[in-house]
Amino acid sequence: MPLIDNYRRAHDDLRISVTDRCNFRCFYCMPEEGMNFLPQEEILTYEEMARVVRITTELGFVSYHLTGGEPLVRKNLDVLIRKMLEIQPDMDLALTTNGVFLPEMAQQLYDAGLRRVNISLDSLDESKFLLMTRRNLLGRVMEGIEAASKVGFNPIKINAVAIKNLTEEELPRFAKWARETGHIVRFIEYMPLDADKTWNREKVMSAEEILEGLSSEGDLELINGHPSDPATRYRYKDGKGEVGVIASVTRPFCEDCNRIRLTAEGEIRTCLFSAVEHNIKSLLRGKASDDEIKEWLAEVVRTKTPGHLIGQKEFVQPSRTMSSIGG
Repeated sequence: MPLIDNYRRAHDDLRISVTDRCNFRCFYCMPEEGMNFLPQEEILTYEEMARVVRITTELGFVSYHLTGGEPLVRKNLDVLIRKMLEIQPDMDLALTTNGVFLPEMAQQLYDAGLRRVNISLDSLDESKFLLMTRRNLLGRVMEGIEAASKVGFNPIKINAVAIKNLTEEELPRFAKWARETGHIVRFIEYMPLDADKTWNREKVMSAEEILEGLSSEGDLELINGHPSDPATRYRYKDGKGEVGVIASVTRPFCEDCNRIRLTAEGEIRTCLFSAVEHNIKSLLRGKASDDEIKEWLAEVVRTKTPGHLIGQKEFVQPSRTMSSIGG
């Protein structure tokens, strides 16, 4: 039976964080210094992650997304990819990365069977990139995008966080670049997941503002997608280029959410902004059977709330940052 919550939402999408470590320190995600990373023995093994994948495929899951931290800092990620595709060869499998290690690893990942990559790139301007990521690695990320394209990843999705007073000039630049390269650029509204707790609503560049900036390169038309897709997709009417907006703050898509998350240390989260986690590691490392874990997952999904409450007085920012939850 599929996992259905109390609001009749069926779940078939699992986001798996393979590590909490990252080689960037993006200000909207992590503190510049002082991160305490998980010890290796606390992180799920690839075999344990693969078991969760097998169990969830038997519950009807078809979509999987590998995240971090930065997933490519974990060694031999191709091993996990192969294990997952052996379980369900036709699964919709994607990886989100900052792209720094793709020049060396793109071919290895492609050979393992991965076909979809999302690459985080918040700015095409070196100074802004350094400001946002606290790393002077824009050139390296661009090399990673080129490497991914050369080995056959297509389309390549580019994720950029949109923040007022930083992103305005980036919008036409990214729009032109998307039209020239064929990469799909998606802007993500700034979310309250920063370590320094400096997020406020006034810093959020709304979907309307993002689309206005992207329209400077041509008229846009909506692409009909699945209701549970986080990105609202648009193409330029002349047929050259696709862009998207992930409007978690101003246009929340909670009522169609079909996702749950597995953190690197084995916690199930029913929402990115949840204040509650559910420990599956104790079951995986105990004597729980697959059927017992399925029943446990069904109970966990039934605890899922209607929505994240951002912008409402009841909202409480998660104590964990995006990097430790899984992007």
